[in-house]
Amino acid sequence: MKKYFQRLGSSLMLPVAVLPAAAILLGIGYAIDPSGWGGGSPIAAFLIKAGDSIIGNMSILFAIGVALGMSKERDGSAALSGLVGYLVVTTLLSTESVAMLKGIDVSEVNAAFSKIENQFVGIISGLIAASMYNRFSQVKLPDALAFFSGKRLVPIVTSAVMLLVSMVLLFVWPVVYTGLVNFGTAISGLGFIGAGLYGFFNRLLIPTGLHHALNSVFWFDVAGINDIVNFWAGTGTKGVTGMYQAGFFPIMMFGLIGAAIAIYQTAKPERKKEIKSLMMAAGFASFLTGVTEPLEFSFMFVAPMLYLVHAILTGISLAVSAFFQWTAGFGFSAGLIDFVLSSRLPLANQPYMLLVQGLVFGLIYYFIFRFLIVKFDIKTPGREAEASSYESNSIAKETIEEKKETNDKFLKIANAIHSGLGGNENIVNIENCTTRLRIEVKDIDKVDIEKIKKADVAGVKITGPYTLQIVIGLQVQFVWEELEKLRNQ
Repeated sequence: MKKYFQRLGSSLMLPVAVLPAAAILLGIGYAIDPSGWGGGSPIAAFLIKAGDSIIGNMSILFAIGVALGMSKERDGSAALSGLVGYLVVTTLLSTESVAMLKGIDVSEVNAAFSKIENQFVGIISGLIAASMYNRFSQVKLPDALAFFSGKRLVPIVTSAVMLLVSMVLLFVWPVVYTGLVNFGTAISGLGFIGAGLYGFFNRLLIPTGLHHALNSVFWFDVAGINDIVNFWAGTGTKGVTGMYQAGFFPIMMFGLIGAAIAIYQTAKPERKKEIKSLMMAAGFASFLTGVTEPLEFSFMFVAPMLYLVHAILTGISLAVSAFFQWTAGFGFSAGLIDFVLSSRLPLANQPYMLLVQGLVFGLIYYFIFRFLIVKFDIKTPGREAEASSYESNSIAKETIEEKKETNDKFLKIANAIHSGLGGNENIVNIENCTTRLRIEVKDIDKVDIEKIKKADVAGVKITGPYTLQIVIGLQVQFVWEELEKLRNQ
């Protein structure tokens, strides 16, 4: 199980790596036009929309990245299947679709379905797609259905499985979402303790996307708190309004930076350069804009212990700032840009103390993360190279063994074709389409057409001075794969 989550964490690194740039674009655009979100400036609109094209589709990136990273051969068809699975769930469970399924008006649909496009659904879609690839990518259907064999079968099976997942989520998702809204409403009257509990569960729920349920209670007008709107409108109580926002500034601007430094310093020497660039980009995005996902998802699954510590410290930060009534607010997120903008508002109360608190939390994060990583040998980014290498070798070995058991027929055909083409010395390139192999060779005179025809192929056709096509049929994918193995020996 531990290795499984380490693989999941590694799989997320590909989509996570693109998030810092998007976060910075969003933050700069919002800083240019903090009230209009691009409505008052074409430059701001350009930057905001460019950044949002990535951040706003983070769940899709996760679906593709997880499917690709968790599949045995890191194959593109697995990534496509992850996208297919995600689209099935989010389309079926969109507000409009649910209204049609239940025969009710759109306004009557549970608010949970307006948040179905989240990271949790993306990750689940990717995991299922990878599982389907690992199980069905080598399945050979009868000749009548051979076109859908192998990798083409994977997105079909994935979509069928996601139909079942959608049926489950249709009933489970609104129950969970509504339960969290009710929980948030219950703790909202607990003062600084309630703020601390909110901060803790806010971070804990980030992997599932369900933090939006809690946010709606405290930030907006679900339970009458409306913390963000009231703070920026100046209609609340100084020292109280903003208490569900202020405690995030020390974490996002300083705490996670301390964590990033600890992760970098404990990385293996040969990987420090790589990890330094990742942590610097993710840390800068967190500090400047308050977008924490690039950092959080880098250790969330590979080191759940550290993520739990992060959630606890976030809760403590919100409780401390609420207790001392230090307040600031955000329109985008708790980064430097929003801190500067909000510190000038009437309801900002001693906001500079949040910077002092942040420096303390930065040190706390650094020392706790560094201690736990070293003490328990936690495989944070940069420390998992050997495990990842071993795992990759194991996966490759398992894949080869599976193919040896099932591909004898196609290996025999591939051997005959390979020999008939003149071997690796004469082969330049081999591609496959629906039914045939397209081949480029160095010398067409060295190709033994009769030898290839004896390989139980449907036909051979010379198409140019250096090219030919071999008609295999709908099982061509499996012959091509065996040829690629022979070429790479």
